[in-house]
Amino acid sequence: MSKVVRAAGGVLHREREDGAIEVLLIHRPRYDDWTLPKGKLEPGESVGEGALREVSEETGFLGEIERRIGETAYNDRHGRPKRVTYFAMRPVSGEFAPNDEVDEVRWVTLEEADELLSYAHDRHLVAQVARRPPL
Repeated sequence: MSKVVRAAGGVLHREREDGAIEVLLIHRPRYDDWTLPKGKLEPGESVGEGALREVSEETGFLGEIERRIGETAYNDRHGRPKRVTYFAMRPVSGEFAPNDEVDEVRWVTLEEADELLSYAHDRHLVAQVARRPPL
């Protein structure tokens, strides 16, 4: 049995002046998809550290973790089991610059994200951002 590939990512979100929540989606030209920033953990890295690093590398934004919002599990393109842990994050600073993995990002409303995202599991994670935890 293959060892599980561990990865982490984030849903960067912000609130507009009108109160609407926006999330940041990435476009990966290699797959021509719209998804959430994520990537494999480096040796010794926690899921939180990996999520912050991957979000920063792919989007240019430094994030601040608010809470864990979910996990996805699937087989990667090499047939290995992969498990990705996601966090809700607020952007602290930064700006996007196109890179090897991501050629475009978009801040979109939750409704727009539902239409634009390529994968159902990403839609479920974005929906978790809208659910505010109890105080």
